[in-house]
Amino acid sequence: MTSTIFARAGLVGLVVATGTAAIAQQAATPAAKPSAQQQYDAATALDQGTDANAALAAWTAFTARFEPGTRTWAIGTVRKGGALYRLARLDEAAKTIRTGLAALPAKDATLSGDRFNAHVMLGKIAADSLDYADATAEYGKAEAAATDDATRVAALLAGARVQTFTDPAAALAALDRADAIAARMNLGKTDQAALAQARLRLYLNTGHFAEANKMAPRVVSLLGGLTLSKVDLRDVAARSDAAMAALLSHDEDKAREYMAYTGAGRSAKGNFVAASLMTPPECGGEANLKPDDVAVIQFGVGDDGTTFGVEPVYSSGGGEKALAFARAVRGWVWTPDDMKTLPPFFRYSVRLEMRCSTSFARPSIWQEFDGAFDDWLKAKGVARAGSDVAARGGGGAVLDAQRAAMNAAAGQAPAMLAAIDTLSRNPVVGMEERQALLTKADTLIAAQPDMPALAKLRFAIATRSLRRREVWRDRDYAALMSPLLTEKPYVDDVQARNALRLVIADAIPWKDSDPYLQQVVDDAALPARDPLKVGALIRLASIAQRRGNSELARQTFEKTGLAASQCATLDAKPKPVFLNNGSSSFPQEAQRWGFEGWVRNQYDIDAAGRAQNIRTLVSYPPFIFSTASEKMMQGARFDKSYRPDGGLGCGASVTGVCFQLPG
Repeated sequence: MTSTIFARAGLVGLVVATGTAAIAQQAATPAAKPSAQQQYDAATALDQGTDANAALAAWTAFTARFEPGTRTWAIGTVRKGGALYRLARLDEAAKTIRTGLAALPAKDATLSGDRFNAHVMLGKIAADSLDYADATAEYGKAEAAATDDATRVAALLAGARVQTFTDPAAALAALDRADAIAARMNLGKTDQAALAQARLRLYLNTGHFAEANKMAPRVVSLLGGLTLSKVDLRDVAARSDAAMAALLSHDEDKAREYMAYTGAGRSAKGNFVAASLMTPPECGGEANLKPDDVAVIQFGVGDDGTTFGVEPVYSSGGGEKALAFARAVRGWVWTPDDMKTLPPFFRYSVRLEMRCSTSFARPSIWQEFDGAFDDWLKAKGVARAGSDVAARGGGGAVLDAQRAAMNAAAGQAPAMLAAIDTLSRNPVVGMEERQALLTKADTLIAAQPDMPALAKLRFAIATRSLRRREVWRDRDYAALMSPLLTEKPYVDDVQARNALRLVIADAIPWKDSDPYLQQVVDDAALPARDPLKVGALIRLASIAQRRGNSELARQTFEKTGLAASQCATLDAKPKPVFLNNGSSSFPQEAQRWGFEGWVRNQYDIDAAGRAQNIRTLVSYPPFIFSTASEKMMQGARFDKSYRPDGGLGCGASVTGVCFQLPG
């Protein structure tokens, strides 16, 4: 399943409807076989219904009549991709839609509707995979193909929602344009609310909490106000946004009132429990997550216990960090039996408060790539001033300057590569432009024999990563990248081949990453204290800990030579002596509004058995029980541990706290 732009009638119909482009009339055929026009009309009618399988079969039969690459074949292929999209067969849908789009005559105005719908669906597929740069590019193409004000506003709104996390300035400009167009339209209240809510989220993510709090009542009012008689997922999202705006503006009473009307933590049948597989992202990494970074992620849980429609709602640390938290949630799994008694309504729009884990924080392998590339540039007399800022969310504000820098570097290979690297990593650059940039880089790199293999690998990985648009799943990443392990110069370079192994291990599910990590550890050419080997050992220790093998985790972590403060370095985690779980720990406001929920806290245990550095990792509902659970853990006592330096006996412990009302 994927998230939609609108949840009710209105602009949503314009976003997902198929066009009505005419096809060439075909010669009459025997009565036993329908004509092409009859097949087209029947397939178009099925597109308007609910049977996507029937629509898929109809468009498949229709396209089989025509030569691939022809206009009519292209129309049918795009429509076939739409049927696949409605069936949530996103991999096939993306490939089919792109194939059809490539053959649509670019100057045929009668096909604008098909182009619009195709780019919107590709944008949604990219957004579903959390590739917000590609989603932005597709929504921009949809805006260009829009044939009226309604479709143009829909494309602008969709683009602004993802640009909030890649380029807030561009998101603001898109919403301003959408509002200007909407002013001359007779938009329904639902669509007005959608525009206002997008602006509210933009305010939240840019720190304008007071403005967001002022806008919240209007959004809620446009959707019918605070009632419980008729509530849908749109109401829940708007009220949750309003609650967050009030909380961040320190208006706690109003926040809890909004939250009470979301229904979160208040199901009369069943409870939304913690996932059976729920690993927050580790601090550090490519997004440089900090312990104080907090995000709110929204998603649904399917009947099989897996997540769908994962999207960031808010992040204190910016868009790149928001997406890092969201990617972690995509891998979470709930036990289906735990979900059976919970009405689907309460698991189709879940929000969690999240922070990163300080247990075995992983150093970023990308720092090794950047260091090798920067050293080579410095030897060539090229400086990359400000490139790190640009690479980490520079956005549209610096786009023109980055392109100008690349043009100015023409004829100077090192400077050109520096400019390409900076521009290609700007999150607002679309897939096609990035592909062209990296193709140019490949040509330049081939003529640089003295460029280190580790620096070349940075570009090779980026080039191959573009092919993920064809597969859309992390499990395929190893198949894309592994061939590089046998190619020169990487196979002969100890740093490059082991860096690549770590990249693959980090991108695929952790349960499948052991072989790549073990290869790094076993590579005799890599020194024992090399950052790559240490990084592999940290990851393996973390995996052993997740699997419940604390002894293996201890042994593995000790090989790193790092300070042994994590729980996994001890024979056993200190047992709790006292946990304050009495009724006095239950927040009065939560009791008054009838909330229930749970929290996962992370903390250290000093040698005297006291909990230190207590912090919330995951909390449901967001911000309701975080403070109460942390106060609870302050009074906790554990078995004392002997430490020669009197320091921590155990670091990065995790304990779950459930808050349930009597009855």
